[in-house]
Amino acid sequence: MSDIPLTAAWIAEAMGGALVAGEGGREFTGVSIDTRTLAAGELFVAIRGERFDGTDFADAAIDAGAAGVVVPRRKSGRLNPAAVVIEVDDTTLALQALGNRIRRASGAQVVAITGSSGKTTTKEATAEFLAGKYRVVRNRGNFNNHIGLPLSLVELRTKPDIAVVELGMNHAGEIRTLVAVADPDVRVWTNVGEAHVGFFGSIDAIADAKAELLERASPETVLVANADDDRITARTRTFVGRVVTFGVERDADVRATAIADRGIDGTTARVRTRRGSVDVTTPLVGRGNLANVLAATAVALEYDVPLATIAAKAAQLRPASHRGEVIRLPSGIVLIDDSYNANPTATRRALDVLRATAATRRIAVLGEMLELGDRAADLHASVGRAAADSRVDVLFTVGGAPAAAMADAAAASGIDRDRVRHFANSDEAAKVLAGLVQPGDVVLVKGSRGIRTDRVVERLRAERV
Repeated sequence: MSDIPLTAAWIAEAMGGALVAGEGGREFTGVSIDTRTLAAGELFVAIRGERFDGTDFADAAIDAGAAGVVVPRRKSGRLNPAAVVIEVDDTTLALQALGNRIRRASGAQVVAITGSSGKTTTKEATAEFLAGKYRVVRNRGNFNNHIGLPLSLVELRTKPDIAVVELGMNHAGEIRTLVAVADPDVRVWTNVGEAHVGFFGSIDAIADAKAELLERASPETVLVANADDDRITARTRTFVGRVVTFGVERDADVRATAIADRGIDGTTARVRTRRGSVDVTTPLVGRGNLANVLAATAVALEYDVPLATIAAKAAQLRPASHRGEVIRLPSGIVLIDDSYNANPTATRRALDVLRATAATRRIAVLGEMLELGDRAADLHASVGRAAADSRVDVLFTVGGAPAAAMADAAAASGIDRDRVRHFANSDEAAKVLAGLVQPGDVVLVKGSRGIRTDRVVERLRAERV
């Protein structure tokens, strides 16, 4: 099956733009928005951001080997005439239109995943399960916003059978835009949590924004939904398509029973489905990741992937970078690197993993969880109490006043005050921790990206303590 040819004329028409320079038959090897990673022969789309205007880099893109550029109307006058130039009204909307056109021309099925946490893990598990039977592409990393998603959809020019993408948001209306661009055949809603609650005011408002996933559906559209999440079930009752559920606590189409939490060694469960049952063992840690595996299983069954294949693939899953990686250092210290991002629900789940793990000492390094608004202090305090309930022996908190409130709550709830330390930044915490850890310790590291708790992991790995 031949790829979709990305010619200048075809792209200009897809974008609703005008080809003002170059030959319409010129074909591009791909699409880029970044001169630092652009490859020769690609089309450079000059996206305008809050702090930059990609048009200012159009000449640099051509010098770097771009075969063409997309710029706003009346902005091409001084560009190198040797390159293809396409003018559009809005470069971001043009990129989205191109992603959607390629999505439709590819003939591929599209699976789109959203939720407050676990999107990337669910995406990776889903893609792995489906790859046992189909040609699958997935969006790179967390290319899940209004720019990253259409760039990911460009990869559908190779005409795979299925594309698995994730949809991210931090404001209302963003999922609506992404659904319009991706036009997904299967939609997956993993959960609703406190992530970005500072932008919304309440978790219910977050759920309403996530519920934009349900829009633009047809009777043939499939929704894979978490049966254990009340906010999801309340919002999916009027979905016009077909709903398939997954869960642990409640009856669901795909349900885990006989669960064995094995701490850093992963989870084992009996998974019951309408097509039979299977024992599943995954090295992914915690109940949250078990739910992600169940969601991926529900999608795979929709595409007739055998249960035996799903179980075999689940046993081979590995976490994405900084998302629950278990790192065993030569000195006998074990790190649980969950430093990619954090919200209160996900942090409590990570603490559950720590609690289920045998260790000489359980040490938690918890960074401030950002974007929680007026509820930040209370939510951090609740996580501090959860740390005490999880039998944490040593707690380091990192960040501003909310992280300090987390430390205070942990001490008030039972962790010895002299075993609770608060640090302004991750480098300070890493320095002290490197001199503290001993063989037999298990160290959980988790926090929002802006706090850079990954520096703690880097320091311990570099010193091989």
